[in-house]
Amino acid sequence: MGINIKSRREIEIMRDANRIVAEVLETLREVVEIGMSTDELDKLAVKITRERGAVPAFKGYMGYPRALCVSINEEIVHGIPSKKKRIRNGDLVSLDYGVIYKGYYGDAAISVGVGEISDVAKNLMKVTEESLYKGIEQAVPGNHLSDIGHAVQSHVEGNGFNVVRDFVGHGIGKKLHEEPQVPNYGEPGRGVLLRNGMTIAIEPMVTEGTWKVKILSDGWTAVTADGKLAAHFEHTIAITDNGPEILSRL
Repeated sequence: MGINIKSRREIEIMRDANRIVAEVLETLREVVEIGMSTDELDKLAVKITRERGAVPAFKGYMGYPRALCVSINEEIVHGIPSKKKRIRNGDLVSLDYGVIYKGYYGDAAISVGVGEISDVAKNLMKVTEESLYKGIEQAVPGNHLSDIGHAVQSHVEGNGFNVVRDFVGHGIGKKLHEEPQVPNYGEPGRGVLLRNGMTIAIEPMVTEGTWKVKILSDGWTAVTADGKLAAHFEHTIAITDNGPEILSRL
């Protein structure tokens, strides 16, 4: 299947979808606290989404049971919310969320520290978020797809961390996952040429230790193979002749 080039009208709808995602994530960032259950975060995300006329994108997607992904500490992605799972002091919490609005998808992720977090956790989150913007800077017409991943990987490894290989970014639009896949690693100057009108989700997942992962018995939650910390940041962007437009920001 080829890459879907979006019109300005489509991009504007995607901007509205992604703004809802950004509002949800910003609200969750503000309210997450010690003792809160991850189920409470999930329910709040759904409430905000429905109030804005959108639909949670992840619930039921390939069988995923909830709307929000809440991944804590060594969990990289796809952590399933639960009433039994509560936020503790010092937790590094990654929140990944998506919506469908007027037939188009929005998708973004943030990581937050709760209470007194370690210096390693602070630095890991800082470097991961920085690497996302390093990748976004390369998302311009005429560059190659791999220029994005190379920028991410260079920044991450230059700061002593590692990039997960098992999960990558992706095209996005009328489907949550469209072509092309967007790895967060690789040599520059390879892959498809970036074009005006492409919309992609760039999402570095970065680890304190090994980049290798394990999937827990629930079939979803991905954790670091060595049990060390992970962080995750994501934006949906549009590639334009005027540079990358971040759609998933307030």
